[in-house]
Formats: sequence, structure tokens, C-alpha cells
Amino acid sequence: METQTSPQAEVAELELEAVIGFNGHVPGGLKCHPDQEHLIYPLGCTVLIQSINTNEQNFLHGHGNNVSCVAISKSGIYLASGQVTFMGFKADIILWDYKKRELVARLSLHKGKIEALAFSPNDLYLVSLGGPDDGSVVVWSIAKRDAICGSPAAGLNVGNATTVIFSRCRDEMFVTAGNGTIRVWELDLPNRKIWPTECQTGQMKRIVMSITMADDDSFFYLGTTTGDILKMNPRTKLLTDAGPLKNKFSLGVSAVKCLKTGGLLLGSGAGLLVFCKSPSYKVIKRIQLQGGITSITLRGEGHQFFVGTEESHIYRVNFTDFKETLIATCHFEAVQDIVFPFGTAELFATCAKRDIRVWHMLSNRELLRITVPNMTCHGIDFMRDGKSIISAWDDGKIRAFAPETGRLMYVINSAHRIGVTAIATTSDCKRVISGGGEGEVRVWQIGCQTQKLEEALKEHKSSVSCIRVKKNNEECVTASTDGTCIIWDLVRLRRNQMILANTLFQCVCYHPEEFQIITSGTDRKIAYWEVFDGSVIRELEGSLSGSINGMDITVEGVHFVTGGNDHLVKVWDYNEGEVTHVGVGHSGNITRVRISPGNQYIVSVSADGAILRWKYPYTL
Repeated sequence: METQTSPQAEVAELELEAVIGFNGHVPGGLKCHPDQEHLIYPLGCTVLIQSINTNEQNFLHGHGNNVSCVAISKSGIYLASGQVTFMGFKADIILWDYKKRELVARLSLHKGKIEALAFSPNDLYLVSLGGPDDGSVVVWSIAKRDAICGSPAAGLNVGNATTVIFSRCRDEMFVTAGNGTIRVWELDLPNRKIWPTECQTGQMKRIVMSITMADDDSFFYLGTTTGDILKMNPRTKLLTDAGPLKNKFSLGVSAVKCLKTGGLLLGSGAGLLVFCKSPSYKVIKRIQLQGGITSITLRGEGHQFFVGTEESHIYRVNFTDFKETLIATCHFEAVQDIVFPFGTAELFATCAKRDIRVWHMLSNRELLRITVPNMTCHGIDFMRDGKSIISAWDDGKIRAFAPETGRLMYVINSAHRIGVTAIATTSDCKRVISGGGEGEVRVWQIGCQTQKLEEALKEHKSSVSCIRVKKNNEECVTASTDGTCIIWDLVRLRRNQMILANTLFQCVCYHPEEFQIITSGTDRKIAYWEVFDGSVIRELEGSLSGSINGMDITVEGVHFVTGGNDHLVKVWDYNEGEVTHVGVGHSGNITRVRISPGNQYIVSVSADGAILRWKYPYTL
């Protein structure tokens, strides 16, 4: 057995072709650029710029942790994004040049988290608000790329400020608001100071979720967790009116936008989108969307606008007919598995928490969604004939769905005691092999109308994490978190060989010639094993940090790919045992990675709900 550490060979970069993902939990994260052609939104550590008409994507990489807020200057020249970081560390704000799509400056002062950002109307200043552990507001000069001054954002006896908005006309005034605090600030540039004035709301105590400013600075509106709107005058700092008095918006007004005509667009935490007017705030137009609304952004004057929700849906709404069009969807939970149908790269299926979704490869569109409420799907596989999707669920059931309609075809009840954790099918479509949380591997015979347990193989002591079947259906290998991989004889239904290692195995693959298998897991090593006697052939250092969770090998067996908790997709040369290409783009732990049939793409999925499509680096 040889242990190898790969020498520092030249490693190329994988080309990222497309991303399916949108972090809907960022308040006001979805923005429409003033050029009216592009949407800008965060996903993990990246900021995406997507063309509305062509769906072409650009990626802004630079943050070391999740993006927590995004802002665009009025002219559209600059973007700014803030991130979260670990307790006590500095959280960066990055200023981007929109045209060149590159980093202009990195602004570091706040600790822990950037809560909100806003540009002044003439691109002179950027104001930033620190998170709860920081609690300060800082004004930055965009020309000098340096801080002008800062101050604690809220008084001592009130909660944190969570939102900020600049005046639409003056570069010297901005407003911050949050839990029991509404402040209008004046910038005193000669003395490098900012002066706050508390706004008076009388007896009303409110926690502000969202804020918007009228075009002429005459009023600003605040959406609250109580589900009502406060209308304030920035000159007198007094409350003008508040409403609605009855029928407040459920789960709070989480997004608010002021229109030129004087009306307001509101989004509630219950997914209600409403057009209303001061002072009564009676509902004039309304539509119900899926998921709590976190962003409303206008395209131009607001004849059309885009809405982002917590369930990672992006809607386009025309103001005149007030009808919604769903333009983008993605997973909002960790993606557990990805699988291609046999022989085609046009479609693929993913599963995350309660959803199984089927996607069209080139357009990134969701074709089908199958939802089982309050359950978690751990794994999926297509039957070879393409007539069913077999899925493994944490309630111990195996469910089969029709891939065109999503119709439930059959359920195998009580397939495993502690949930079904892994699943695989044989190429003759007659058997399903499942692994459970208790470590059993079960072989099921699938007939036209019946599903029968053929054998329960009890060897593993802990949950089964991955199952792969040999091409001739006479043998399969199961990897488990008890530190063993077992090769089973599917004809005699008994154990052939056992592989032991001091690791929690996460993934296993047969080499196409099927005399070797490769495994990996939490010890970060990629091991090659002899199928015949279970001896280790070689071990490679798979990653510098974190477990390897996903692995796939090409049909020819020349290259394989891995992905794991280091957020990198790596392409390896099988014989040399060296990394040839690395893909940087994920911001969550990679859970699974697959090479498409025909070796055109690599698709990887991660714990932040993102699906990334990479160009396969080798042409056939």
C-alpha cells in the first residue's frame, strides 16, 4: 500500500457555467439594477448578476462567508455587499464596480455582521449598519474608500437598528430604524460627525422590519413586525399617520416600497403582496405568493417589479394587471442528493428536505416539484427505464413517483426502522436496494403491482450512506458511517467482502472495469480498494479540511470528481491520483457531485441549497 501526497502540479480552474440558487432570507437581497436589464441577488458567499432577458449570469466572488445585505447606487455604477463572520472577527463590506464586475475596495470596521447598507443619491457616501454584536453606524467616502465617521446606531435603552435608508435628494441625510428606535441622521462633513435625532412615535412601540423613502423626501414609511405601517416626516421627525387600524398584515410587513404615484407596495411575512395608499392603508390590490416576502424591487419607475420570498422564489409582477409570473425557483434547504436519468444529460433530479425537483439542464428551469410535507428525503434514484423516481425518506418509507407528473406510484411502508438513508436500483428495473439508519441493507423485488422484501442483510452497525450496484446487477457495494464498506453478492444475497477503515464512509464508486472501488469520507482520504480481497491499493490526501461527501467517476474510468466540506469541486486523474482541476464557487458544504452522462457537465449540490453546473474540462 502506498500513501501519496500529490506534488504541487499546475492545477487548472473549472469553468462555472450556471448556478441555480437564491438566498431568499436576506432582507432586501433581490435588487433590480437601474439599467432595468439585470437582477442582482446573493447566494451564499457570492453575489449573482443575472440578465433578465437572456439569463446570462456573472458571479462576484470575494466574501469569505455568507452575504447578509446588498445595495446598489442610484446611478448603478457601484454595488456594495456585506457579510456575516464569526464572533469577534471583522466583517467585510465589498464595494464592486458594476460595469467591470470586479472588486473596487474592501471596507473593514464592523464586527460580526453587516446588517444593512445604503448609498447616498449622488454616489458620494455609503452608510453601513453593524449587526447586534457591533451596533454602530459608519459613513464611508466612496471616492477615498475610507471611513469618514461612525457612531452607535441606537440609544442605550432601546433595541438594535436593523435597517437604513438614504435620503433620495440630499447626500447628508439618512434614516436608521429597528427595535424601538427610529433616527434621522445628519452628516456634518467639516467636523467628521453624524448627528442623530430620535423620531417621536408617542405611545406606539414598534419593531421596524423594512423602510422606504418617498422620491421627494417628504415622508418615509416603516413596515413593522406588528403588521402595520408608520408614516414619518423627516423634517419634523413626527409620526404623520399609521395604519391599518384593523386587519393588520400577518407576520409583519417584511418589505415595503414607495411608488412615484404615491401608493405603497407591501410584502408580508405570510407571503401577501399588497398595493395600498396612506392614510387608511386599505388593500387596493393583492396577491398571495409562496413564502414570506423579503424583497420588493422596482424595474424603472415601477411599471413592473420583482419580488423575492423566503422559499427562494423570484416573481415578476406587472403593476397594471397585478398578476405574478414565477421566473426563478430553487431549493431553500440543504440539497441531499442529485441523480441523472440513464443516458441523458438534459434533465436531472435533486432532493432537499421535503422536495424532490426535476430540472432542465440548459435553461435551469424547474420542470416538476414533488412535495411530501414535514418529511426529509435522503436520497433518490431513477429507474433505468426512466419510468419512476425512487426516493428514500426519513419516516422509513420508500416512495416511487412518476417523473413526468409527480404522481405517487407506490409506497413501501416501514422499509427501515430509523429512516431510509440510501437507495439504488438495478439496471433490469426489477430490484431496489435500500440502506437504513440502523445499518440494514434490504433488497426489494419490484413487480408490476407488487413490492416484496427479498432479503435483509444485517452487517452494518450504523447508517448506510451510499449504495452502488455493479453493471451486471450481481454485486453491490454499500458504504456506512460505522467505518466499513461491504461488497454484497446479489445472487446468493450474502456478504462477499468487507473493507475496514478508521473513518465514517460517505461515498463509494465502482471503477468502470469493476475490479476496484474508490471510497472517501470524514478522514479526507480517497482510498482505492481491490474488490476481490478488500485490500487497500493506495490512499490519496483528498482535501485539506473537512470531510469528502460526494464522488463520481466517468464511464471510461479515466477521471473522477469529489466534493466536500472544503467547498471545492476537484477533478482527479484516476491512474496518477492527482488533482487536475478545481472548481471554486460553493459557499456551503458540498453534499453530492455527479458527472453527467456524455461527460459534458459536472453538477454539484451543497448545504446552502445551491446547484452549480460546471463545464467538464476534458473533451471526448
